[in-house]
Amino acid sequence: MIKIIHKECPLCGGKELQPLFSCKDHFATGEEFAVCKCSDCTFTFTQGVPEENEIGRYYESPTYISHSDTNKGFVNRCYHIVRNIMLRRKAALVNSLVYGDKNRLLDYGAGTGYFARAMQARGWDVTAIEKSEQARNYSKENFDFEMFPVEVLEQCETGCFDVVTMWHVMEHIQNLNEFWEELYRILDDEGIAVIALPNSASYDAQTYRENWAAYDVPRHLWHFSPSTVMKFGRKHGFILERQYTMPFDGFYISMLSERYKGSTMSALRGAFCGLLGWMASWNKKSASSSIIYVFRKAR
Repeated sequence: MIKIIHKECPLCGGKELQPLFSCKDHFATGEEFAVCKCSDCTFTFTQGVPEENEIGRYYESPTYISHSDTNKGFVNRCYHIVRNIMLRRKAALVNSLVYGDKNRLLDYGAGTGYFARAMQARGWDVTAIEKSEQARNYSKENFDFEMFPVEVLEQCETGCFDVVTMWHVMEHIQNLNEFWEELYRILDDEGIAVIALPNSASYDAQTYRENWAAYDVPRHLWHFSPSTVMKFGRKHGFILERQYTMPFDGFYISMLSERYKGSTMSALRGAFCGLLGWMASWNKKSASSSIIYVFRKAR
């Protein structure tokens, strides 16, 4: 298996890469992967990940909820309950960000299609792209909703979308800089990109360190903080306009993190840590476990 070792930072090009710790793949293989940080710009990423055509097996687990939609176990049942609440909030957020008759939306990395279908039901002209054939088939078989493979993105016309949404997707994309350029190309000049990401500078990330579930190696290639995602946007012609916290994510991630630690009463301990992180984010958004970033093209 060919593994990718970064010799320089994908964000700033710096060559001083500081090893932080090793994280375990708790979903599929039990392998260990190194996480490192650029000493110059603080961007953090996973080292030694498989190449694009080999990483698929790390998603092949019945417990990988984004693709299988499993509801087995207490934590996954909580995930489903929260998802229904967040679908309404995400839809309301996107609706509040656009004006006039703009309704062309791309949901990239659509999972099993819940958000894309929710927006279609609200009158949006929706295109959904999803890498996983398993997830695309699930959506087609269970909801008769068609989603497209990632190759379709290259066929999209320039400026053909008013909104692009990515809910915990960018951390999975191997060709990161190239994708930011493609994102700029497909968006209308007044379009917006709504990008939700785990926050490696969050309260729970600092608490759990190598056991933080949102490192999710090797599926999560990149580990963004508010400062580094803003730098990526600026690098590729975007302005960061707004940020919104995602308070429920901290509870879910903390529960998983406690399980990874082997804690007794992991759900209770995780809920308590999630509560502390949520309270910390009241005065400091950068303490939030996940953050939604709204980008517009620079004028």
